[in-house]
Amino acid sequence: MIIIGIDPGYAIVGIGVVEYKGNKFRTLEYGAVTTSAGTPTVDRLKKIYDELTMYLEKYRPDAVAVEELFFNSNQKTAINVAQARGVILVALRNKNIPVYEYTPLQVKQSVTGYGRAQKGQIQQMVKTLLGLNAIPKPDDAADALALAICHAHSNKMNGLLGLNRVR
Repeated sequence: MIIIGIDPGYAIVGIGVVEYKGNKFRTLEYGAVTTSAGTPTVDRLKKIYDELTMYLEKYRPDAVAVEELFFNSNQKTAINVAQARGVILVALRNKNIPVYEYTPLQVKQSVTGYGRAQKGQIQQMVKTLLGLNAIPKPDDAADALALAICHAHSNKMNGLLGLNRVR
């Protein structure tokens, strides 16, 4: 199973691609789509759409795990990230790829076994579970890989019952 994890953002969208077969992970690629401040919103959203679409066409994933939005900061940031997330969901729907959403708490629980884990603990577990030589950078890519790991674990436990699936 090929899984893409996506950590939505406006300036940085984390992307992590893994293969999960026989309880083993293989990292295929990770990175980020970045957009520059000062660039018109529509151009930033188009870049996110276009670059994500390239990943989808390259890997043809069986599923995509996207982090649910959680904000307790400023409204402008929330709106921009929500717009980017909308573009991400449209790109996934256009490719007819099953989309699953996970909260930060679910990801932490799945990856570390502890729902209140710190960012550094999650990054270290991502490195360990994927057999990487270093913690993936940028942090958004590590978060995206954590989402892919979370989906693999959830998918195994839920037997593709559609839990957490976006309809």
